[in-house]
Amino acid sequence: MTAGRMKMMIPLILIILGVSGVECDSHSMRYYITGVSSPGSGLPVYSVVGYLDDKEITNYNSDTRQYLPKTEWIKKLGSDYWEEETQKDRSAEPFYKRNVQTAMRRFNQTGGTHILQRMYGCELRDDGTTEGYQQYGYDGRDFMSLDTQRGIYIPTMNEAQVTTERWNSPDIRLGKKDQDYLDNVCIEFLRKLIEYGREDLEKRVRPEVKVWGHRQSDDVTRLQCLVYGFHPRPVDVKWMRNGEDQLPSDEMSPILPHPDGTYQIRVSVEVPTKEGDTYSCHVDHSSLKDETLRVIWDPPGNGLSLGVIIGAVIGIIALLAVVIAVVYWIKKNQAGYKSTNTSDTSSDYSKEVKA
Repeated sequence: MTAGRMKMMIPLILIILGVSGVECDSHSMRYYITGVSSPGSGLPVYSVVGYLDDKEITNYNSDTRQYLPKTEWIKKLGSDYWEEETQKDRSAEPFYKRNVQTAMRRFNQTGGTHILQRMYGCELRDDGTTEGYQQYGYDGRDFMSLDTQRGIYIPTMNEAQVTTERWNSPDIRLGKKDQDYLDNVCIEFLRKLIEYGREDLEKRVRPEVKVWGHRQSDDVTRLQCLVYGFHPRPVDVKWMRNGEDQLPSDEMSPILPHPDGTYQIRVSVEVPTKEGDTYSCHVDHSSLKDETLRVIWDPPGNGLSLGVIIGAVIGIIALLAVVIAVVYWIKKNQAGYKSTNTSDTSSDYSKEVKA
């Protein structure tokens, strides 16, 4: 898989499996395992990507066949860890390929490109509570998930019924084993990674905000609020009318990462094109503490804006000051001129002042 194609798949599984962002003082660890039926699709037939708080920390795929660190601080796990995980994933590759083929048979598919995805991980919240999750998706749809209260797998489509019955059977009870991993091993490993990457994970970068509007018609204007350059990821952005009434957003982009580790989001609303109301974009983020960042949209007026008017007034005052200074200089020096030259000199100075 090319890096671009792989990055496109991660948001897809986030949407498919309904994974939401966590609070700024919580931390989560997630792993995404992807199997692809066709090696000619441009994607690796097997890949594993690990995330901590939406930051990529590990990566393995069938092209590199190496389990690699993606941040500096996670290298603290040591060379033995990376070699051991590399061997585990090399052994898992053929197993996962067979699972993709099994899923295709369940759906009566004999060809084409099909994708089996697994997401699992755990979350440590700021109040000390924990949660684990494990879900499967197939070709962009939710396939089955682990009920972590009962330790059993629940099918979300008929084709997953055979698998869940086998995994939940008394002689296998895979759900119980996976639940135990999530409740214990996963949480302890997450705590270790939080300590290793604390400085990076808990940095706070204040957001930048830009607002603009575009008239859609005589009656409707579309307002845009771009919030960018912030860290950590969780953020709340909304448009307000007259500082009081929250406007429902008709379009909100996903929170997207920047190469420098910060994030951006864009929120749009449509409002009536009329005078009298004011519109502002309000941003709440952990870097702001208890402050709300508020940026007012300044609509272009049919007449002169206040800034233009103030600038014009200042310009007129400056011009008058020049005129007064010139006149004063003329009167001061006129006594030294001969009377026969007064009219010519006055005419010359008159021309200079008008210019």
